[in-house]
Amino acid sequence: MTAADIATVVDMADLPMQHPRAPASVAQARARFFNSGNAFNVKLPEVPARLFASPPEGRYGMFDCDQSRALGCGFPATTPLMLARYVRIAAHDALLPLDVCATGSVWYVISGSGSLTGAVDRLTFGKGDVFLLPGAPGYRLEAGAEDVLLWTVGNEPQLAFERAQPAPVAKATIDAVHYSAAEIEHQFALIFSSGTSEETSGRALIFSSDRQAAARNLTPTLTLSFNTLEPNTHQRTHRHNSAAITLVVQGEGCHSVVGGAVCPWAPWSTLVTPPGAPHSHHNAGPRGALFLIVQDGGLHYHARTMGFEFLEAAGDR
Repeated sequence: MTAADIATVVDMADLPMQHPRAPASVAQARARFFNSGNAFNVKLPEVPARLFASPPEGRYGMFDCDQSRALGCGFPATTPLMLARYVRIAAHDALLPLDVCATGSVWYVISGSGSLTGAVDRLTFGKGDVFLLPGAPGYRLEAGAEDVLLWTVGNEPQLAFERAQPAPVAKATIDAVHYSAAEIEHQFALIFSSGTSEETSGRALIFSSDRQAAARNLTPTLTLSFNTLEPNTHQRTHRHNSAAITLVVQGEGCHSVVGGAVCPWAPWSTLVTPPGAPHSHHNAGPRGALFLIVQDGGLHYHARTMGFEFLEAAGDR
């Protein structure tokens, strides 16, 4: 833009990005300048609300719930900071190597049983188990006598955005943690034996570990809750600044309403709730619903930006 062109600019918001006039070095030449009129109008694609189906029987490997094209990013991503995947392994087969390019990833065993080895002590798992893995290359997942189907969410996009790598396991902020199905059932029994208040957001089991207990997170940036919804009830409409990725574990006759759109549940489907979107969950079925929710909530708690609020009064339908 010439000096004459600049002289005709009425509003500084119309100025283009500026380069240094006479850089004296390569480092100076890399400088770019904006102003308070044109620097804060960055418009990024919205996070789509979407349902992903679990992979059909007979298909093996890793299946990304990928929205990178819609998000405009150059790496697999379900939301800007999280990636959800399904992993199916044939009976007596193995997935090797499994590289976890994240600070940590949570895994839920949908069906089957097997073992995991690699950067952590050997871990054996079965249906309904949850486990947490620190980022590391070269894990080995091996199925037992039946096919294994797993669901996993990690913060791979967060690291890919900055081209960062997970810390070595010895210096990681989390350890491998195993939450057995039997212990999860016991914890739910404790929850259902206790009362709630109007401000309680349903009955949910929140997962943490010894090293993350103070923050009540799963990892420094991710939170994990196992939510319930009794028959003929709904979770009140609410919003929060964290994105949410939900796995339908059990939910006959259930649906969610996200941003005004009705999203019917299907067995083992994955629901993406965009950050800030008003949403609610509804159970018109004959038995209680179960759904796992991973959020980038730890990041927002740390930044003091969670912004959780109910948009519907208690008792409203």
